Amino acid sequence: MKHCGEKLGQHLLGIAGLSKEQIAYYLDTAETFLEVGTRSVKKVPTLRGKTIVNMFLEDSTRTRTSFEIAGKRLSADTVNISSKGSSMNKGETLIDTAVTLQCMQPDAVVMRHASSGSPHLLASYLTDTAIINAGDGLHEHPTQALLDALTVRKALGRLNDLVVTFVGDAYRSRVFRSDKILLETLGSKVRLIAPPTIAKNEFKDLGVEVFFDMESGLKGSDVVVSLRMKHEYLNDCFVPSLSEYSRRFCITENLLAKYCPDCIVLAPGPFVRGTEISSEVIDGNRSFYTDQVAHGVAVRMAVLYLHTIGKEVSYEV
Repeated sequence: MKHCGEKLGQHLLGIAGLSKEQIAYYLDTAETFLEVGTRSVKKVPTLRGKTIVNMFLEDSTRTRTSFEIAGKRLSADTVNISSKGSSMNKGETLIDTAVTLQCMQPDAVVMRHASSGSPHLLASYLTDTAIINAGDGLHEHPTQALLDALTVRKALGRLNDLVVTFVGDAYRSRVFRSDKILLETLGSKVRLIAPPTIAKNEFKDLGVEVFFDMESGLKGSDVVVSLRMKHEYLNDCFVPSLSEYSRRFCITENLLAKYCPDCIVLAPGPFVRGTEISSEVIDGNRSFYTDQVAHGVAVRMAVLYLHTIGKEVSYEV
């Protein structure tokens, strides 16, 4: 890795605003950490003496666990806070929580929150601490986009000139938002397949190719990404039922073999087998779901490193 004058910012709040070079730097750094996961002792002393607070105020399994494992593999001291065990559950405001955390001087706070913009608010108060956005409301999920990108780059050898097709509820997906920004920054084309109630006109205004049927949207796709249809939103009447959605939009091997036979498939998870994606696909050779999970730890190790002791490193990819 060569060095020059450009630096990463103090925080990682989203993919928006990152340059091609910065994205590549995150991915290249993550690749150096992949090997740690193959060791018999999966630990390096890189962040020894550093304190990382994982503040997950919204339900999470993969992201929370991944960040916790990443911190421990880097030998950091990790502290986990959930909404049920925090003073915010007693009525304390996010700002008061931020002031309290600032007094404890953590090196990084990883935050997931149901309200869009919450990590940005936290960053305005914790001036000496790196804030890592682990998903905020309907806004962004930057580390998911980075691990998706690393998975595609290792599988296909590039991130430019690809056709990446998302299937499902992009309207309420922060994964879609971050992935779209990253892919377009690197020169790939983004498509969306979804019912008209979900694939609203604003997606077209943002330059996304929108399709209302699987056959047209899948043709020529290099990557197909399954997005979760959130059963908790069925009362919003975006789809009449999950069974009706599945009949028209479930990703099956027959469809992929016919319209994009050489594609790979990603599934950020959690996913519902037989509703969004068939077991034949998710368990098949074109699925890179397990790679995404493994790459997630390496990406989050890279992010924690780069925004703590590595935050003043300048670079050239």
